[in-house]
Amino acid sequence: MDYGSLIEKRKQRFAEVEHAISDPDLFSDQKKATETMREHGRLKNLLEMWDDLQTCKTNLAENQELIKEDDAEIVEMAQEEIPELESRIETLSQDVQYALLPRDATEDRDALVEIRAGAGGDEAGLFVAEVMKMYERYVSAKGWKLEVLDSSPSDVGGFKEVTLKVTGEEVFRFLKYESGVHRVQRVPATETQGRIHTSTVTVAVLPEAEEVDIELKKEDLQIQATRSGGSGGQHVNTTDSCVQITHIPSGLQVRCQDGRSQTQNRELGMQIMRAKLYEAKVREESEKYSAQRKSLIGSGDRSEKIRTYNFPQSRITDHRINYTSHNLDGVLGGQLSEFTDNLQKAEMEQRLADAGLE
Repeated sequence: MDYGSLIEKRKQRFAEVEHAISDPDLFSDQKKATETMREHGRLKNLLEMWDDLQTCKTNLAENQELIKEDDAEIVEMAQEEIPELESRIETLSQDVQYALLPRDATEDRDALVEIRAGAGGDEAGLFVAEVMKMYERYVSAKGWKLEVLDSSPSDVGGFKEVTLKVTGEEVFRFLKYESGVHRVQRVPATETQGRIHTSTVTVAVLPEAEEVDIELKKEDLQIQATRSGGSGGQHVNTTDSCVQITHIPSGLQVRCQDGRSQTQNRELGMQIMRAKLYEAKVREESEKYSAQRKSLIGSGDRSEKIRTYNFPQSRITDHRINYTSHNLDGVLGGQLSEFTDNLQKAEMEQRLADAGLE
């Protein structure tokens, strides 16, 4: 499909947004200013990718002409560049397609990631720790930042649950696919007869909410300070720094103890609470999405099995797209892009079809 006409519309919109951000009055409305700046960044990125794509296509056409020359050295140089240009064109074409799609408001957001032990007792808690390390390595490779907001260690060195905050460029766009049940099949270290056990952990990825998205009214909150528990060092065990926040209208509860002070834990707890309420709001609105798309991005339902990690066969299968990889060590080492790329591709194909852009 020729996207030229769509690009022209984006260029016109970019000029309008450029004019809007030059108006100082825009920043009197923080929510509008934030949305406008995000739109500006997306449009600028799209137009730069489009220009790059056109340059690559021009260079490819020139090289295809050069290989018809009589000069062997020129022909060789042109032939060497063609595969790289073709690969670059394919990647840019997909990126441009994705950027032309209607955007979810949450895709540019930072994310909160909750990982909880499910079925499997101690083994599930140990796998929570491994999943957390997998995300830590993935986040590091992406150039993002990860912060532990809260954790509840288990007795054997794992975790009952962990809450992480990930900040960076388009974090939720990539991490949203992780929501659901992650199942692990392996022989636990404590198993004397070599039997394979099946355990699960649940992951919920929430887009970070801003104050302009969710207003937390004082009268709707019950905030309690309690003594922190679990391992975590002398400070955690000897201060009343743990904060528990209850949102009275919804009954949602948040507990935070990993901060260095009660004030910090209160602020972190408010971030988590705001994200949970925003997720509920977004999930309500997401009913308009197609069933196929919801199955790809995850509904946030912790009962939805999305992936199985089979250690004896060094195999990982994503059940949403029936994709299997035998790079178990690599994925646990943070190489999640293999799955993310395929999930994004499947989602993009569905969204292109829904938007009539195929």
